[in-house]
Amino acid sequence: MRRDKVNYYLDLAESVSQRCTCLRRWYGAVIVKNDEVISTGYVGAPRGRKNCSDIGECIREKLNIPRGERYELCRSVHAEANAIISASRDKMIGSSLYLTGIEAKTGEYVKNTSCCSMCKRMVINAGIEKVYIRDTKNDYREINVRDWIENDESLEGVFGY
Repeated sequence: MRRDKVNYYLDLAESVSQRCTCLRRWYGAVIVKNDEVISTGYVGAPRGRKNCSDIGECIREKLNIPRGERYELCRSVHAEANAIISASRDKMIGSSLYLTGIEAKTGEYVKNTSCCSMCKRMVINAGIEKVYIRDTKNDYREINVRDWIENDESLEGVFGY
């Protein structure tokens, strides 16, 4: 049976996530417009800096910080941010971002995952229209980025995701 298109791109995002250097979660992102892959990104330290996988420690894990909070302490650039950095805005306007997250220790999909507040802001400004997030090998959520604009959680002081 032929794979549906959304899961095809989520499968690509999952493959991209295998390049991650994070010790907690492996995320992969793929930006697509008009059935053409524009850009990919995975979680890793900025170019030239040591990755958490190289130093064998995650400062957020060491400080017991919950997911979705205090990302300024993280050594890594998120998958979505890396994908956005690698693409020109004119190609991203009206595009879709496909995101897959895997728990590094168990290999399971990250439950109830979403873009963090910083990545949401970047997705909005990049002009991306939809975000597809994998929940299981075949199930995913489709998010209209317009909802993130209209339902601004930063006005409510919401932490994490």
